[in-house]
Amino acid sequence: MIDLLNTTSVVDGRRTDELTDDAGQAWARAHGGAGLTEEVATLRRVRDAVQEVIHGAADPQDVAADVEKVAVHPVWREGSLGWEVQAPAEQVLASRALLAWAVVHERSPGRLRPCANPECCRFLLDRSNANTARWCSMALCGNRVKARRHYRRTRADEQ
Repeated sequence: MIDLLNTTSVVDGRRTDELTDDAGQAWARAHGGAGLTEEVATLRRVRDAVQEVIHGAADPQDVAADVEKVAVHPVWREGSLGWEVQAPAEQVLASRALLAWAVVHERSPGRLRPCANPECCRFLLDRSNANTARWCSMALCGNRVKARRHYRRTRADEQ
């Protein structure tokens, strides 16, 4: 799920979308999909809807239409129980992402959130014990924000 949410990022101050054209089809294939044009369009729509819900700008009910098309059935594989998502071909990958989001939302409420860097469009899944993680990546966003804050503080002290 986090991989899907993080297919939008900011590069050189501009928001980019990894789910466009051939790159989107390649992304879908790399994540177990077929890479169909309709599949990528569904992934974009579901991603955007879930991002809005996580930001608090939309209601979880907004993804109900996609959830209602999903069926999960038990399957025995190699002597163990597994689960198989059954949905229209163009919706299987997005359905898996929605199910993963539902599990995270239920088992770890508040742990999936946007990066605290206001210039970032990425998300993080906080696995810390204290639930205090703020950055999608300390190397990318955490250091940048902290460096800016330090720079502002030292400049204010000099004046």
